[in-house]
Amino acid sequence: MSGPSLPVPPGLVEAFRTYEQALMSDDVEVLDRLFAPATTTLRGDADGLLVGHDQIAAFRSGRGGAPARRLVQTHVQVTDPDHALVVAVTELARGGRGQQTQLWARTDDDFCGGWKVTAAHVSVPAPALDTRIWRVVGDPLVPGAPAGPLVGESVAVKDLFAVAGQKVGAGNPTWEAAAPVERSDATVVDTLVEAGASLRGIARTDEFAYSLAGTNAHFGAPPNPRAPRRVPGGSSSGSASAVSLGHATIGLGTDTGGSIRVPAAYQGLTGIRSTHGSLPMNGVLALSPTFDTVGWLTRSAALLREVGDVLLPPDSGSGGTDLVVVPELLALAEPDVRSAVEAWVADQGLIVREGWPLGELTSWLQAFQTWQAWEAWAVRGGWLADRLDTLGADVRTRFRHAASIDKADADAAYDAVVSARARLRDLIGDRVLVLPSSSSVAPLLGQGLQAVRDATMRLTCVAGLAGAPAVSLPLTTRAGLPCGVSLVAAPGRDRALLDLAVSLG
Repeated sequence: MSGPSLPVPPGLVEAFRTYEQALMSDDVEVLDRLFAPATTTLRGDADGLLVGHDQIAAFRSGRGGAPARRLVQTHVQVTDPDHALVVAVTELARGGRGQQTQLWARTDDDFCGGWKVTAAHVSVPAPALDTRIWRVVGDPLVPGAPAGPLVGESVAVKDLFAVAGQKVGAGNPTWEAAAPVERSDATVVDTLVEAGASLRGIARTDEFAYSLAGTNAHFGAPPNPRAPRRVPGGSSSGSASAVSLGHATIGLGTDTGGSIRVPAAYQGLTGIRSTHGSLPMNGVLALSPTFDTVGWLTRSAALLREVGDVLLPPDSGSGGTDLVVVPELLALAEPDVRSAVEAWVADQGLIVREGWPLGELTSWLQAFQTWQAWEAWAVRGGWLADRLDTLGADVRTRFRHAASIDKADADAAYDAVVSARARLRDLIGDRVLVLPSSSSVAPLLGQGLQAVRDATMRLTCVAGLAGAPAVSLPLTTRAGLPCGVSLVAAPGRDRALLDLAVSLG
């Protein structure tokens, strides 16, 4: 170790070496003892900042160890006999150099002479390709037309859309290995390219788009920069993270049960689920054709509308911009999300509050999920029947359940879907329904997700059942975490909804 004129305090070198040894052996107990047991202890890296010893310990216990490395240089700046800054340059076994900076303080603890880390920052070489976000990426992968309204914009394409010369991987390596190379683009992809947008790359999706979390078992969860160490939201997770990180300006995806609106809410983005059937699904891998629709995410409502101007047909319906809030739907969100939506509603001035007869909402959701599962098995079961073991546990559970549904139950579910669709379209009428985009903020990585999924789908199924367009606008809870408010209009009013989003955003 080298340092300035003040001598290195006794025990610091030994404590630092103990830390390095514990890090390389993944000795969580020793590492926990070397970090100050305070709510102000800090640890930061490229994925975000952890505040407090408990958060740091929880992260470390689930990480599975740090990458192998050796120390190249170590420098110490001593501020006083009880405090010192240690900066170390590391060389990773896999190649490249990183750096760690630690603020050490001497305490009354007997362990390692009382020395504790009170703040730490770690940097490692960035991967050439973050495979959590991208399957294929270019600079660009496909250039846009030289002229058009979207020149200068870049697109992250969800790995369900055909891109000429590439495979559709669908988030599953076994499927990807057997998939043919596409001869042409999906219609919506071609339209974006012809409008001048460049394709940055093909972004990860949850397997076969059958999830709302974004935690792909094969490639990991794309990062959520607005809510570090929390799930990104799926199944358009890669597209959302690419936009949130600034890798692309437009995230092209699909929305069946909320796969645009949920990642938009979790990552503080704007997003639209278009009217069912309004945009061609040619070249898009299906999950549940009754509910599947194209959607996209951006960082601004203005760009969301610009993409809509390119993709959407003229509105087929007319109506006003009166906003209606249903307390029974607001009550389905967690208190922090509900408060954020309520505050947004209050800022809009006069909004009608209206009680809806939603006693059947639970049975409507069950019908939605049953018919979705029936269709998912109808379109994928032939391939998956003897390949369920290639799926991650959560998606495998859903497909296994889908395989068990009999036709009588599926038919009953479809009848309930048709009935719910008519009822919801009547309730929405020519107004705009306001409701939370998700039931909660993004759950922490590693947290159980099924209960969150079910709670959120009680909200997202409303637009899905109605076949209606929905725009999610970003909000923030009092704790500073992103969430979203959704605006749902009658089918065919997508452009009017985007205009409204711009005016309200």
